[in-house]
Parts: sequence; C-alpha cells; structure tokens
Amino acid sequence: MTPVSVDTVIFDWAGTVVDFGSFAPTQVMVDVFAAQGVPITLAEARGPMGLAKWDHIQALGREPSIAARWRQRHGRPMGTDDVDALYAAFMPLQVERVGGYSALIPGALDAIAALRGKGIRIGSCSGYPRVVMDALVPLAAQRGYRPDCVVATDDLKAGGRPGPWMALANMIELGSRSVAACVKVDDTVPGIAEGLAAGMWTVGLSASGNEVGLDWDAWSALSPPAQAAACRPAQDILSQAGAHYVVRTIADLPAVIEDIDARLARGERP
Repeated sequence: MTPVSVDTVIFDWAGTVVDFGSFAPTQVMVDVFAAQGVPITLAEARGPMGLAKWDHIQALGREPSIAARWRQRHGRPMGTDDVDALYAAFMPLQVERVGGYSALIPGALDAIAALRGKGIRIGSCSGYPRVVMDALVPLAAQRGYRPDCVVATDDLKAGGRPGPWMALANMIELGSRSVAACVKVDDTVPGIAEGLAAGMWTVGLSASGNEVGLDWDAWSALSPPAQAAACRPAQDILSQAGAHYVVRTIADLPAVIEDIDARLARGERP
C-alpha cells in the first residue's frame, strides 16, 4: 500500500525523549573503566553512543588511546573476557542510576500528544538492554510517556544498531502500512543508520543528545548564538550520517512530520 502520511514514529530514549544530554550511559562507562584503573573522559565515553552496551564497551577498548591505557595498566590488549567483565560491572550500575536521568526532555509530551492527535503510533527502541528498560519504562510512564511499543537491544536475535532490526520490530508490532510511513528519531549516528537501514525517514536531534552533551540547565544558560555554535558540529555529524532532517529537540518534531506528510503526498519516499 502506498502511504500518504506518517503512521508510526519510533523514538530512541536517552537524549531523545529522556535524559537531556544523554548522561546516564556515558557517566557509568567512565566509572566502570575507572574501576579497572583505566581512566576515560566523558567525551571518549560518548564516542560509540547508540550501540548496544556490550558493543559500546568493546568499541571503547578498540579506540587507540584507550587501548594504549588499557595495555599500560593490564599488560595486554582488552579481550572478550575483559569486555564481559566491564559489561557485568556496567549493568547493575546502569540499572541503579537510570532513574536519576529519567526526566523527560522539555517539549516531549506536547510533541508526542501532537503526533497522537494525528493518529500516529509511537514506537521506541534503545541501546539499553531489557533489564535497564524494565527500570526506565515505569519511571517514564510516571512522567506521562507511554510509548505503544518498547524494543530493547537484546530483545532480538538479529542484534541491535546499526542494523534495522529494532526499528522493523516496532513497525511490525504497531502494524505500520509501509516503511515509508515510518520515521526514526535519534540523537546518534548508529540510531540514524538504523532508520536508514530499515528504509525509514530519519530525524536527528542535535541539541538534546549525545553530540552536544550538555544537560538542560547548561544548555538553557547559553545565549542563542552559543547554542547555534554548540549545535553546529552535531548537525554536521548527523547530516553526514544521512539524516533526512536535523532539528534541535523532540519539541521541533511536529513541523517535520507535517513536511514529511507533504512529501509523501507528492509521491516522495525516504
């Protein structure tokens, strides 16, 4: 069936709908590496954001400067057993702390209400595993966010990002007419790659997510020119990743959906 309007929007979680600046996963990464005697910066921890957390840890261990620090501390390269151990330390800390970063991004509820007013179904997926999502989802619900579908990175045998599987699982669960009627919204490059691999429209978020990495108070304290300057690298990164649109936060999404609807009505496809 040829779609004439968007019927499904699939959101990432941290940095997209909750946790302005995407701090919950990155700070825990810093802490678990430090516990192994290998310091990493918050900026380094943000590098592979969007991947499943085991893959995120492995990617950090392969980054040349971190790999050198690991080898200096432990006398050998980081191996699979080390990634397993770091992941085992990461998980309980992430579950413990995710609630502290569960505040909704300003404008999220209004934007989602506008989408629901158009009959759009709300999906979601994350680089978080199910055990973390089971802690986060009820907290988000208490704040008013209740997506129609939640897919965690370890729910599917096929794996997570940058593959299309979580986005497609949302589409199947929610009964979308076509991938061209679906929009994937994310603040990371792997999340944009996920949507593109699924054949969906993609929207990158520059201000609220991983690339800028400021919390709401720090972001709000910036002057408009400083905000524009802070967003520019994130806009470039997400655009170069192939995002069809890049806006600052989820609050800007309803206007994007209207534009996609107009493009679909003209026969355009992602």
